[in-house]
Amino acid sequence: MRNLLTIHTALIPVLLACAAIAPRPAQAEAATDPAPTSPEARFRAISSSEWTWRLEQDGHAPGDTPETPQKFLPDVSPAAQAARLTRWQEVRRQIAAISPDSLPAGSRVDYAVYTGQIDALIADQTCRAYEMPANSDTAFWTGIEGDTDFHPKNEAEYRSYLTRLSQVGRYFHDQTDNMRAGLAHGLTPPRVTLQGRDASIAAYLGKPPAETAFYAPFLDMPATIPAATQAALRKEALATIRETVIPAYQTLLTFFRNEYFPHTRTTLSAETLPDGKACYQAAIREYTTTDLTPDQIHKTGLEEIAKIRAEMQQTMKASGFTGDMPAFLAWLRKAPQFYAKTPDELLKDAAWIAKQVDGRIGRYIGHLPRQRFGIVPVPANIAPFYTAARGGAGVYLVNTWDLPARPLYALRALTLHESAPGHAFQLPLAAENKDQPDFRRYSYLSAYGEGWALYCERLGDEMGLYETPYDRFGMLSYQAWRAARLVVDTGIHHMGWTRDQAIRYLLDNTALSRHEVETEVDRYISWPGQALSYYLGEMAIRQARAKAEAALGPAFNIRAFHDVVLQTGSVPLPELTTRVDQFIHDGGKGPYPDEE
Repeated sequence: MRNLLTIHTALIPVLLACAAIAPRPAQAEAATDPAPTSPEARFRAISSSEWTWRLEQDGHAPGDTPETPQKFLPDVSPAAQAARLTRWQEVRRQIAAISPDSLPAGSRVDYAVYTGQIDALIADQTCRAYEMPANSDTAFWTGIEGDTDFHPKNEAEYRSYLTRLSQVGRYFHDQTDNMRAGLAHGLTPPRVTLQGRDASIAAYLGKPPAETAFYAPFLDMPATIPAATQAALRKEALATIRETVIPAYQTLLTFFRNEYFPHTRTTLSAETLPDGKACYQAAIREYTTTDLTPDQIHKTGLEEIAKIRAEMQQTMKASGFTGDMPAFLAWLRKAPQFYAKTPDELLKDAAWIAKQVDGRIGRYIGHLPRQRFGIVPVPANIAPFYTAARGGAGVYLVNTWDLPARPLYALRALTLHESAPGHAFQLPLAAENKDQPDFRRYSYLSAYGEGWALYCERLGDEMGLYETPYDRFGMLSYQAWRAARLVVDTGIHHMGWTRDQAIRYLLDNTALSRHEVETEVDRYISWPGQALSYYLGEMAIRQARAKAEAALGPAFNIRAFHDVVLQTGSVPLPELTTRVDQFIHDGGKGPYPDEE
C-alpha cells in the first residue's frame, strides 16, 4: 500500500492517512493547462499541473505542500481510480512528446525522475494495487488518528481533523468494496501474511470515545482557541467518534474476519497473480530503478551473501568465539547481555547512539539538515507486526514490543539506517532543497533512499561507531539481511519458494531473531519488489564512491562526495551515477562552499 505521492513508504502505517478530494476529470484539467511553446516550459507546465492535482488527490488544498495536514480522506472509489489512470496516461503521452535532449542539463534529471514517477503510478493502477490496500504491516485503517507526534495547532487544523474523522465510514466502505473486487479478481495478499492482522482493527474498539486514540488531540488543546470553541470541538469529536468512527471499525472488523480473510489466496508468488510476471517486473523497475531481471537479481544476492559471510566469519573469530557460525548465531539469539530489560533501556540506548553520531557526523557530511528528529516507540496496535524500527523526517520509531527479539548488537546499525545519518537526514535534506521542483523534494525513490540508509550502516564502521566485535557483527548481519532479500524476494515471487524456505534462508545467513525473520518474510511476500531496493541501492553508491576515490586520489573529499549524493536527491540509480561522474569531472568539487 502506497500513497499517491510516493513518500517514504516505511512510515505509512503511522503517518496521517493519505487523503483526497474527488478527482477532477483528467480531460477537463488538461483543457485548462497553458500551452507554452518551448520544451522546457511545456515540461514544467505539465509536471506542475499534475503535481498540484496529485496533492489534491492526497487530500490537500490548493497551495498546500505534503507537509501540511491533509484536509480530506481519499476518494478511493473505482471511478476515482479510473480517473487517476486516465490522467496519468494522458500525462505520460504529453511528456513522451518532449525529447529529454531538448531540455537543459538540469531539467533532464527532473524529466527522468518525473517520468519514473508517472510510470510507477500507471503500473500501480494497471496492476490494480488499490484492490489490495493492506499488507502484513501496512493498512489503510491505521494512522487515521495521526502519527506519534500529531497535534493540531489551531482551530482550522482541528476542524480539518474532524472532517477526516467524519469521512471514515465512506472511506472504509470504498476500501472494502475494492477489496471485494480484488477477491473476485484473485487479487489479495496471501492469507498467511494477514494472519492475526485483525488485531490491529480490534485495537481501536472496546473503549469509550474519550479514551480512544482519535480523541487524544482534544485532551490538551492550545490556549489560543477560546474555551467555548474548545468545548464545541470536543463535543463534536465525541459524537463523530461514537457515531461514525467506531461503527466503521466494527463493520470493517466483521468484514475482515468473516468475508475477506477466509477467502484470500493461499499462493505466495506475485507472478501467479493476473498479469503477475509483468506486474512483478514493473515492481522491480519501480523499487530498483533498473531493468534487472529476477534471475539477475537472485544471482547477485547469492554472490554478495558469500562475500559478507566471509566478513562475518572473520568478525566472529575476532570476538573470541571458538565454535562455528550456526553455534554463534544461536548464542547471539539467546545471550541475555544482548537484550534490553525494559522498553526505556532500548529507547535510551538508541538515543545515546544517535548522539554519538551527532558528535562525529560533521567529519563525513558537510551540509546537515535543519530538522531534528525524536525517538519514540512504535504504536502498540501495530507493534507486533511491525519491523524493528523505521525512521524519517522528524521521527525515529523504535519497536519496544517483544524485547527478546530486539538485539542490542544490531541497534547501532539500525540507528544509523533509520535516523542519523540515514532516513532522518536524507528526507529532510531533500525537502529543504528549494532548488528542486516539489515533485522531487517530497517524493521518494526506494533504491536511492534505502540505498543511502544501508550505505550509512557501513559508514558507521569508518566512523568508529561499532565499539565491539558484536556491534560490527550486527552490522554485517544487517548487510547479509539486505543481500538475502535479493535472494528471498525473487525466490518467493519468481522461483516458487515457500515461506519456510525463506525463513530458513534468513535464519541461516543472519543473526536476526526468529520473530523478526518471520515478520520480515511476511512483508516480502505481501510487498513484492520493495525489499530489492536496499542492497542494490547501496551497491550503486559504494561503486560510485570507489570510482570517485580511484579517479580523484588525494583530491577525493568524503564530505563533498556525501553532499553530492544527498544534494542530488531521490533519483534513479543511473542518474546518481551520472551525477558522481560529473563530480569526478569537476575535480571533486561538491555543491556547497564549506565542504573543506
